[in-house]
Amino acid sequence: MEIKSSTLYIVATPIGNLEDVTYRAIQVLKDVDAIICEDTRVTTRLLARYEVPKKTLIPHYKNQEAKSIAPVIERLENGESLALVSDAGTPGISDPGYYMVSEVVKAGFTVEPIPGVTAATALLSVSHIPNGHFYFEGFLPHKKGRQTRLKYLKDMDCGVIFYESTHRIMKFFNEILEYFGDREVLVGRELTKLHETIFRGTCSEAIAFFEEHSQKGEFVILIDKGQLTLLC
Repeated sequence: MEIKSSTLYIVATPIGNLEDVTYRAIQVLKDVDAIICEDTRVTTRLLARYEVPKKTLIPHYKNQEAKSIAPVIERLENGESLALVSDAGTPGISDPGYYMVSEVVKAGFTVEPIPGVTAATALLSVSHIPNGHFYFEGFLPHKKGRQTRLKYLKDMDCGVIFYESTHRIMKFFNEILEYFGDREVLVGRELTKLHETIFRGTCSEAIAFFEEHSQKGEFVILIDKGQLTLLC
């Protein structure tokens, strides 16, 4: 593909297995003038895996996104082509990206997607829970507003997808049991990685399972809107 000047490309990267990346994504990373990323060490490993020539890497950290806007706009004004990546998955989906895209669009530049994997759609693709309609919540607030969100989400008329970390996963399951009841859940831990785990069962069964098995890694959870009999 021909890289366009003064364009920001939003490039999805693997969520674990480095082979889960598109040819187009690698070509864009090879051809752009610079790459905007979260952790330069993570991005450097991906670039090395696919023999991408050395690039200028522009850090773009969560909660500090505003700091990288000005230099990015300046580069676009100078006709450069840029790629935005997150550490894993698609930028802007529970990762830095929205603010950058918003400001670049406001400045009048083109933003183009280079699609690929996200943890949410990876889990949905193996779901036994009806998912024609779903609500993506991502990470709950850590403290303020957490209970308010749970009270709101429990009444959704569709499945709800959450992201959660290793440090809060058991707290999360116990909160779901308290606010949602003992609903059917689908849990993905460390999707696409060596120790990938996919659990199907009720929330109380998930609590029992992960009390006995590893809680390390990143979690994606789909909560059913109500009780469901497992399909064979």
